[in-house]
Formats: sequence, structure tokens, C-alpha cells
Amino acid sequence: MINNHESAKSPIIERDTNHTPPRTFRSFFIGRPLSTADAPHQTIGKAVGLAVFASDALSSTAYATQEILGVIAAAGTIAYGYLFPISIAIITLLAIVTISYEQTIHAYPGGGGAYIVARDNLGELPAQTAGAALLTDYILTVSVSVSSDVAQIISAYPDLFEYRVWIAVAAVFLIMLINLRGVKESGTAFAIPTYFFVVVMVFTVGYGLFRFFTGSLGMVIDPPHFEAHHVISVITPFILLHAFANGTTALTGVEAISNGITAFKEPRSKNAGITLIWMSVILGALFLGLSFLTGEVQAVFSEEETVISQLARTIFDGRGVLYYMLISGTTVILIMAANTAFADFPRLGALHAGDGFLPRQLTYRGSRLVYSRGIMTLAVIASFLIIIFQASVTRLIPLYAIGVFLSFTLSQAGMARRWWKIGHLQAGEEIVEPGSVLKFEKGWQYRMVINGFGAVCTAIVMVVFAVTKFKEGAWVVLILTPILVTIFFSIHHHYKNVANNLSLDNFGAIPPHQTRHRIIIPISGVHQGSLAALRYARMLSDDVTAVHVAIEPAEAEKVKKKWELWGEGTRMVMLNSPYRLFLEPLLEYITEISERRQPGETLTIVLSTERTYSLTKRECSVEHSLFV
Repeated sequence: MINNHESAKSPIIERDTNHTPPRTFRSFFIGRPLSTADAPHQTIGKAVGLAVFASDALSSTAYATQEILGVIAAAGTIAYGYLFPISIAIITLLAIVTISYEQTIHAYPGGGGAYIVARDNLGELPAQTAGAALLTDYILTVSVSVSSDVAQIISAYPDLFEYRVWIAVAAVFLIMLINLRGVKESGTAFAIPTYFFVVVMVFTVGYGLFRFFTGSLGMVIDPPHFEAHHVISVITPFILLHAFANGTTALTGVEAISNGITAFKEPRSKNAGITLIWMSVILGALFLGLSFLTGEVQAVFSEEETVISQLARTIFDGRGVLYYMLISGTTVILIMAANTAFADFPRLGALHAGDGFLPRQLTYRGSRLVYSRGIMTLAVIASFLIIIFQASVTRLIPLYAIGVFLSFTLSQAGMARRWWKIGHLQAGEEIVEPGSVLKFEKGWQYRMVINGFGAVCTAIVMVVFAVTKFKEGAWVVLILTPILVTIFFSIHHHYKNVANNLSLDNFGAIPPHQTRHRIIIPISGVHQGSLAALRYARMLSDDVTAVHVAIEPAEAEKVKKKWELWGEGTRMVMLNSPYRLFLEPLLEYITEISERRQPGETLTIVLSTERTYSLTKRECSVEHSLFV
């Protein structure tokens, strides 16, 4: 329907269409297509937001304590005395990072996290570095979380060990499918399992502490076999730093809420900030409780049975109903952790693509108002890593946390820089930046100190992690990040060149219409479609050339004879292709003709297809579709 509002004054006519996408087999899996107007109704509240964005951080309680133990376990029973103090140091760092990101959420309500903060305050190179680190981290989040999830299943059902890789890949694609249904639906689907994990884990830790203080909590019965590659007689500072770095994987996912603020209902910043606080409190309490109990029951580091499994069967006196409830809840939350990456990776990819550093296709929303191409890209890459590393958490962890702490550092350094700029503004003065508006605020010194101190702490952790895990695979990320940044700038350079070539700046008046047309018609055979294209081409110009790529001599001879009969005297160029290539010889010919064009000559390519389109309303049909 045409909108006639001011149509007499403007050459632009607005027209509403009543066409709706048809229901297809695809709709059965991901749901009916949503209108753009439905976008505001696809936002989520704090309760669902905790399930969507906090599950990554909460899930780290399933393996963070185990990874600390994996470093110090070779020291024997004295290692358990260091487990809880290391955990306290990690929780202190969690508090610092949480306070910093809470400030980021209110300063940048449009989301984007470390990428946007670094872009506005530190420059393009730090921004792309932060983005590359986060995108890498989200891929590894899926790989690590799903692999750890499968490890929990194998702890309960050891016979499935040889199928662990394919179970993990199947889980990744199941999460992908659910996320393609949209943020609101995936959040609702995952909310109940996430809260089930929280309740069961809180009960387990609480009951375990109760048994400890009443003196009824014993040691792990029949622990799995552990054989250290080398015995540690003294726990050195380097070993402690190594264990601390492993345990900081508990902080992965803290930045997720700041990246996904736009998914929350209004007031977005307030809801996202409250959700961040909830998440940090739950994470800190569970992590400390599990580390304390692990030391008391003297659980053993093992690839065959997780620390969570050993802890649960010790607290609940065997593999009863409560044991399987905890294993089930832990399995589910590890899948939810991957879901956090599926929520944030497409958004961050869209921000990069919108700025011209990734392919523009990542900015397109799918039928369910999510960045479906980003979701599918994440699933494919994460599955590839799972297959390469055989779903081993221990082999994937060294690749994991460097990117997280690099983004933490750049984000907090950027926030410190932002507070410094705010402190040098006059009252009433403001600066509009792409991600936020800067106005003078009292107490900027206090906030700058918080962010600056947080940047120093996370930078130290990043360096420690890189050094202690370098030989175990951290070098891969240290090489991969600069490569990704180089790729980002290469893509950006390409888009800038295209934009400059198409820019209307200094373009002047539209040039006069060209008077000479030269037409080329690529044809595969002589039939009604190619003859219709010929008739259309002759309406445009008398200078028409048909082009046939000759792959099979016998077929080429048939085309020649038919063209002599039906071609109406139009010249034909036969491109002999001895290597049976079609596209390359055709493009080479068109390029040659284009380079030899005369001034004022327009080269037009007419393609023919044999599809039939029906216009039932007017009871007529178009037998062939022509593209110029």
C-alpha cells in the first residue's frame, strides 16, 4: 500500500508490503520469522539475564578448583594447605574486576564492553586487540565448557569415554540451534536448568560445610589414580603463580554482561549492573566453598573423574540421587556457559563488522532477530577445536584465559583514561564520543584509581599466565591475536578503499547518459531462455556478442549449428577451455573487452535463466528472468 503523505512534494514514495515469509521446514527448528517491530519485546529481565550471561562465570566453579589442584597436586598432601589461600587471592581479583565492570556498564549503556571502551579511549589498535582477544575467548569458552561438560558425563558413565568428542560436537550444534531461535526463547529455555545448578550446588556446599563442622565429613573413598610426572618437594613462588593463573579461569565470563547490555529491558544499565553483582556474589561463594571442601576431603586431580564428582560422592556418601542431581546440574551449567558465548560472540562480531573490521554479513539479523551468521560461525570453529584437542579440558585451558585478561586490562585502562578526560572537563561541558557522552562528574579521581588498579592487577595476571602456560600452548594465543588484528585491519583497508571509490564527496554532477552500449550474453546452450536474452539485448544495442565456453567439443559443435540457425546473424565467440573451467575464461574475456572500451561506451552483461515465475493476480507469466 502506498503512503501518499507529502508524495506530491517528494520524489520518494513509501510503500508498505503485506508479504510475510512462508512457513518452511526451517521454521520448525528455529520458529516463525519475527518482524523488526518485535525487537523491543525480545529483551530480557534480570532473572533470565543471569541465566544467559552469568552461566559462563558460574560454570567455571566446575573446573577452576581442579585446575589449581592440577598444578600443586604433585607436592602431595602439603598442596591442600595452599588451595584455599590461592582461591582467596582469586576472589579478591574477582571483586576488583566486578567493581570495574560495574562502572563500565553505567558508562557505556550501549554495550560493547572492552571493545567499545578501548576504541573510544585508547585508539583503534587497542580496540581491535581487545576484540580479537574476546572473540578468541568466546570460541574457547564454547570448546572448554562443552569439553568439561562431557568430562562430567564420563565421570558418571565411564563407558562413554571413547565417544566424548562426538558427544561434545553434538552438544555445540544443539546449543547453536536453540540460540538461532532468539535471545528471549533461548534465555527462557536455559533459565530453569541454570537455577537448578545454583540451588543444587549451594545445597552441596552448604551440606558439605555442615558435615565438616559437625565432624562427619570424611576423605574421598577410592580416589582415582594420580601419577605425577615429577614430584615437587618444595612449592616455589613460580608454582604458586602457575596455580593462581590456572585458577583465574574462574573469572572468565565476568565481562559478558557488559558486552550484552542491549539484551536487557529498560533501564538497561541498572538491570545489567544488578545482574553483574548477583553473578559475582554467587560465583565467589561457590568457588570458595568448593576449594575449601576439596582441600578437606583431599580430592585428587584426574582426567578420569572430576573433583566435583569426588566431592559429591564424599559429601553424599556415594553415588545416590543427590550425587546424580549435582552431576546433572553441573553438566547443564557447562552447556549454559557455552550459551553465554553464543549470546556475546555474534554481538561483538556485529560491532566489529559495523566498524568495517569484519565482513558486513555479520551485521545482518536473521529471521529471529539474532545475528545468526555469527552464531553459526562460532559453532563451526568451536567444534573444530574440540576435534583437534580431543575434548580435553586440560589441553584447552592453556589457550583460554590470556584473551580474557588482555581484554580486562584494556577495558580497565580505557576506563581509567575516560575518567581522566572527564576530570579535565569544565562544569556544563560535554564531549560526544561514538560510545558515550562525557560530562564532568564528581569523584572521578576515585573511579580512575579503581580502574587503574584493576588494569595493573589483570595485566600482572595476564603476564603470569602467558609465562607459566607458554610451553603448554599459550604461545598459540600470543601468535593468533596479532594475526587476527592484522586480518581485521586488512578487511578495514578493503572497505575503506571501496568506500572511497564509491564516495559522492567531490563527485559533482551526474554525468550525461551514455549513448553506446556493448552487450555480452554468456550462454550455455541455444534454447528459449538464451533467445529471450538475445531479443532483450538487441533492444538495447546492435552491438551484441554471445559467448559460449566450450568444454566438450561435441557439445560446442551442437551449439554452433543451433546458433547459425537461431542466432539471427549475431556474432558468437567460442572460448575453448581445455581444462574444463567455465568462470575463469569468461571473466578473463570480459576483463579484456572492458579494458578495450572506447570513451563513452557502456559494457552490459545479460544473463538468462530458465525459471518460470507466475503472476496469478494478473493471469500472466514471465517465462524467463533476465538480469542486467
